Amino acid sequence: MNYVVIKCGGSVFEQLPPSFYQNIVEIQAQGEWQPIIVHGGGPLISQLLEQTGVDTTFVDGLRVTTNEVLDVVEMALSGSINKGIVRELSKANGNAIGVSGVDGNLLEAKPVNEDGRLGFVGQVTDVNTSLLENFINQNLIPVVSPIGIDKTGQRFNVNADMAASAVAQALGAKLCFISDIPGIYHEVKGEKQVFHQLNETKIEELIQQEVIFGGMIPKVQSALAALNQGVMEVSIVNGTQENGLLEFMQGKEIGTRISLNQEVPHV
Repeated sequence: MNYVVIKCGGSVFEQLPPSFYQNIVEIQAQGEWQPIIVHGGGPLISQLLEQTGVDTTFVDGLRVTTNEVLDVVEMALSGSINKGIVRELSKANGNAIGVSGVDGNLLEAKPVNEDGRLGFVGQVTDVNTSLLENFINQNLIPVVSPIGIDKTGQRFNVNADMAASAVAQALGAKLCFISDIPGIYHEVKGEKQVFHQLNETKIEELIQQEVIFGGMIPKVQSALAALNQGVMEVSIVNGTQENGLLEFMQGKEIGTRISLNQEVPHV
């Protein structure tokens, strides 16, 4: 079985067309690739924290997570967003199951920082792949909320990119980041020219040239780290493009595919 882990960030959900969910159902129906969705939900978490009056602070760009903050994070991710995706897949005639990383110890986690500065922000140490395989054997599309758990039952807020990468590593899967941009690109005379294939060397060049900058740098660095840990391929795909995901999975020149050593065209 070939797996594709599809990671959706919270900021992109409102822009996704119905065809996005239809594409996921169709990819599963075609039988070559089994989709697994891992999602974030930052904007809704921030909104709910404000509404509930729970204080929250940031250290180095990461939200300091107390148990009180975790209650709200879990409500947003495992509740509202997770079930919303399941409903959208159901509307597209798909058969999905929403799970949290807490369920069946799906995502075992430990603190990112041993010094406790970030509270219960976690990193995945183990993925219960047999649980995912059981769902898949029942023809279900797993939709995973990135809350981790340790052996004592403590919950952790896990960055969705890192959770998706951990699941992809555990399954030796393709990892597909869904975005609202066409991929990694540079602007030439006001036009976006997308790099459809990139390897490690080319990425380092583009960082040096500041073509890849800001928030895209950690994304490509985590992509390379995932490839070094057994992920088949990492890509960035525009989920807002009508049928873009399906065409990408069919091998068309959509988005950016990142590999370790593959030759890439000179740009």
